[in-house]
Amino acid sequence: MKILVGSKNPVKIASVKEAFSNYFDELEVVGVEVDSGVPVQPVNDETFIGAQNRAVKLLHINKDRNLGGEFFVGIEGGIAKQFERWFAFGCVCIIDKDGKVGFGMSPHFELPNSVVEKLLKGVELGDVMDEIMNQQNTKQKHGAIGYFTNGVMNRKELYIEGLKVAVVPFLHKEMFFS
Repeated sequence: MKILVGSKNPVKIASVKEAFSNYFDELEVVGVEVDSGVPVQPVNDETFIGAQNRAVKLLHINKDRNLGGEFFVGIEGGIAKQFERWFAFGCVCIIDKDGKVGFGMSPHFELPNSVVEKLLKGVELGDVMDEIMNQQNTKQKHGAIGYFTNGVMNRKELYIEGLKVAVVPFLHKEMFFS
């Protein structure tokens, strides 16, 4: 089964492979760089829109190039305000070759105000975390979740949980796509 992921980020590709392997055998997961169509730091519903835009673009690329994909996965990291607090999370949109759509979300984790202030000015969380940790490209490694959980969870693990639940409609098609 061929799955296209709307990113070349190795963390996102590995997350998709691991999550889908719980449900399907013999996977080929291919990263394709596509634009999310939302700001680099999505806020609230922009996160869902970005994930869906990525998956839709992959569906079209698959048809145009005859790539043989069966699932198209958009993953978008964003922030949302809930209960007067700001949380970071990953949103997942999965579209199958027939155009059916499923969504999932990773666990949400709270962000400190000092980080949120920068994010609301349009700075990407990965860049803020690079600055805090004095490292480069942390979003392709353990990510903000790795820092804030003191290494107990990494970005790949965070996304895997969102991917596992985004597959739900495809496991029970009769209930979701009747």
